[in-house]
Amino acid sequence: MDQTVIQMAAAQMLPVAVVTLLAVISPGPDFAMVTRVSLTGGRRAGLLAALGIACGVTVHVTYTVLGFGWVLHAAPQLLEGVRYAGAAWLVWIGVQSLRARPVTEGEDAVAGPAMTGAAAWRAGALCNALNPKTALFFIALFSQGIDPATPQAVQVGFGVFIAVAHLLWFAVVALALTHPRLTQGIRRIRHRVEQAVGLCLIGLGLRLALV
Repeated sequence: MDQTVIQMAAAQMLPVAVVTLLAVISPGPDFAMVTRVSLTGGRRAGLLAALGIACGVTVHVTYTVLGFGWVLHAAPQLLEGVRYAGAAWLVWIGVQSLRARPVTEGEDAVAGPAMTGAAAWRAGALCNALNPKTALFFIALFSQGIDPATPQAVQVGFGVFIAVAHLLWFAVVALALTHPRLTQGIRRIRHRVEQAVGLCLIGLGLRLALV
């Protein structure tokens, strides 16, 4: 790789990393979704939701690197459609969470009720892919934070870094939330925690739809 390109990528990597890490750890729909999936489906489900979020990130990376990001920026109605779809998804999941019931004596407090791997992955992937704020984040980052002259391969590398950062952070969140000591401690109030998360998801969905 050309020395100039390497220097350009190195200069852009720090701001990209800082902005990405701040965005990843900021509480939002992804965090609420991983929390819900981990509490209801257990560790494996939480990790698959984290993987789904990372896959959702790759959707944004793909259309941004390919230059399709300008379509969303130039056609507000498309972004509006994504916004309402994402809001409806969050509200629907939130309503499902409000229906949580106390753990019965025969239910595994650590594993939680059955949840398929596909459902857990899908919850994470759709939560991220349908978030218009994430779309705007990528459009802003790649249009303002990254030099247009940066080779596409380097831009893809930045995208991979962002996706991996999401995967690692939310995997840590899932592992922490499903630690046996924690899950045993919240056994009796797990349904209340899930309901609280449900209210957060509904609130995030309504805010997304109305703002």
